[in-house]
Amino acid sequence: MNFLAHAYLSFNDPDILIGNMIADLVKGKQIEKYSEKIQKGIHIHRQIDSFTDHHPVTLEAMNLLRPSAGRYAGAFLDVSYDHFLALDKVNEPKEGWQAFAAECYRQIELSAEILPSKFCNMFMYMKSENWFFNYRFNWMIERSFERLQSRATFLDAETNVFEDYEKHYNEISISYSNFFPELKAFAEGISL
Repeated sequence: MNFLAHAYLSFNDPDILIGNMIADLVKGKQIEKYSEKIQKGIHIHRQIDSFTDHHPVTLEAMNLLRPSAGRYAGAFLDVSYDHFLALDKVNEPKEGWQAFAAECYRQIELSAEILPSKFCNMFMYMKSENWFFNYRFNWMIERSFERLQSRATFLDAETNVFEDYEKHYNEISISYSNFFPELKAFAEGISL
């Protein structure tokens, strides 16, 4: 799952949120410099990723993007799932997605001094472009795809993954609807 899902699956716990946000940038023994609760968030992030990457619904959905995305199909699918979460009325926070996003950004800023610098650089864009709220719009997904593609070492620059995403939009939407309730239940279980 991508940033919005990890924020949402932190269940309003600021330390779990921080761990969930920085997990991909924390390597090896670096984890030990964080509080126990942030470490838990890092572990939750990794368990969510593993659950997602091995789930049969996700594996099937990856095949929709594999012709253009190749080995990066999972990463592009993660961004796609954030789009459908941002539109999800059933799972929308009580306060609404806009207020949820603002509170997440506020919590992240409160922990700025302990965040990896690479995350801080990215967070500037995350907040200014309001990723958490704007994932609902295809222009934000397209922009996210372009950024992901520019970092993908083994992906041809001419490949148009967004075109495959649009072509299979309804199928990916169904995949999200079938998968996300199971992921949410899993995340609630490991967050206790």
